[in-house]
Amino acid sequence: MPETDPLAPLNKIRRIATGLLLLMAVVFVLARKFEALHPVLGFVRAFAEAALVGALADWFAVSALFRHPLGLPIPHTAIIQKNKDRIGASIAAFLENNFMTQAVISAEFGRIDFAGAASRWLAVPANSEVVARQLAGGLPTVLRLVEDDDIRRFLHGRIDRMVEHVRFAPLLADMLTILVADRRHQELFDHLLVMVAGALEKNQDFIRQKIHDNSPRWMPRTFDDKFFERLLDGLQQVLEEMKQPDSQWRARFQESVEDLVAQLRSSGEYELRIAALVRSGLQHPVFRDYVDQVWQDLRQRLLDDVAASDSRITAGLAQALQSVSTALVADQAVRDKLNGWLRTFATDALVKRRGAIASLVERVIRQWDGETVSRKFEQYVGRDLQFIRINGTVVGGLVGLILHSVALML
Repeated sequence: MPETDPLAPLNKIRRIATGLLLLMAVVFVLARKFEALHPVLGFVRAFAEAALVGALADWFAVSALFRHPLGLPIPHTAIIQKNKDRIGASIAAFLENNFMTQAVISAEFGRIDFAGAASRWLAVPANSEVVARQLAGGLPTVLRLVEDDDIRRFLHGRIDRMVEHVRFAPLLADMLTILVADRRHQELFDHLLVMVAGALEKNQDFIRQKIHDNSPRWMPRTFDDKFFERLLDGLQQVLEEMKQPDSQWRARFQESVEDLVAQLRSSGEYELRIAALVRSGLQHPVFRDYVDQVWQDLRQRLLDDVAASDSRITAGLAQALQSVSTALVADQAVRDKLNGWLRTFATDALVKRRGAIASLVERVIRQWDGETVSRKFEQYVGRDLQFIRINGTVVGGLVGLILHSVALML
């Protein structure tokens, strides 16, 4: 489809106005020449004469706004070209003082349901999927812009700063307190007993051989076996005794745990030791390499997922957008709060920058050459001005007709 010339409507009405001027000129000449033949031609001549004067006057006035009529440098013509800087400053000031005010912008934004329109649009699955694809599609660009060295320094720095302000001993005491309150420490005690019993059972041959290896060579093997059996029986009896709910071993374990919790809460030495141990572990090259590898794996997984046709990230974003939007559609109170925040933010942002916007308008107009400014103004208001020429022609003719009639009556 060919592009429409933006000047076509202007040129069309301009030809009509000019044609009407030429028509009045022709009618005036003919009526003047044959006026003696019939009294009516006097009225025609008076109409055409006044219409021609009005048409010429309005043509001159309209043309003088944008250019020199007939190319003649007549004073006070080509007004827009000569005064473009002042016109630009006036337009900028008009916009700033009459349109971009707190009251005007606030009233205009007050009519717009930002949250409602956005939520209703995003509640449609097809729309939320489009937005999700756009958001997910920008993720690879962001990841590729971020240098791995920058991420490495950021992660390591964040870990160091987090560790710097953490008191580990009280934190560990709180964790142990929770375990004690839920009696999980006793479950741990039972689990350790089961592990020890299992280790004794699986390593009987190894223990027997160790006893034999450390016995004097002159001692018979039978004595070693009896010692092993008594040792094993004794250990198993101790383990069975430790398993009892009211055993002294369990009570001592309870006291040890409670004492450890108290020491962790009050002892600065414990805090220093644990903090030093944690920091040493976090600063170890193995841990640092692990953090770097986690970032690399995460980065690659994100890139692979976004590139896939069935991206879980895209699907998750779409579902989240649709869910939130559906909830907003049904919650008028939340929409009102969002709209209030958005309207306030947008109004304040525009009002605070209205001077900069007005200055931009003024600078752009100042950078244009006079002919460009004149052409742009004529493009937007020239059509209405051509109607003024037409009206001037008709009104002038009617005034001439009235004056001629009054002259005859007098």
